[in-house]
Amino acid sequence: MDIPKNGYEQAAISLTPLETDMTLEDFLESDLERYEYVKGVLIPMPPTSGEHGEISSNVQWYLYSHVRENQLGRVYTSDTGFRVGERVLMPDIAFVSLARLPDNRRKVFSIPPDLAVEVVSPTDIQYRVVEKAFAYLNAGTRLVWIVEPVGKTITVYRSKTDIKVLTREDTLTGEDVVEGFSCHVAELFE
Repeated sequence: MDIPKNGYEQAAISLTPLETDMTLEDFLESDLERYEYVKGVLIPMPPTSGEHGEISSNVQWYLYSHVRENQLGRVYTSDTGFRVGERVLMPDIAFVSLARLPDNRRKVFSIPPDLAVEVVSPTDIQYRVVEKAFAYLNAGTRLVWIVEPVGKTITVYRSKTDIKVLTREDTLTGEDVVEGFSCHVAELFE
């Protein structure tokens, strides 16, 4: 006998990753929105918290202002999908340099971003966050920022061995990826 589920249980089920027989190519051709694709698994991307949105907006504003003023490329929001190896991921914020911008931007990007920014949510698991950072790097992303709201830190990944944690007292830079960009870490959490 099937027991009816309440709204909370139904919502929890809908946020559970779903195994699928869909290939990466099938996913790229589909009209599914708000999902990431990781090795045959569809990962729902639920709405984020107000805190997450504020921090994402701050990072995006500072980054976008610099990129636009200096005509370095484009900055994208969390609705934009990028092919990252055999995955399709939607970083909270992404930067693609002018030199790498594809002509056709009407579909999921077939390239990884130059910079991927992930803001940690209360439901994120540390293991998965680090795994995602390495997936970006392995696919060719040159710089990953993991923004952690509780500790107000940003972990900067250049490679599996070049990892730095910045605190509110530090300055975040775009290094050679977003040239000339710098911002005090504390400003991103205001």
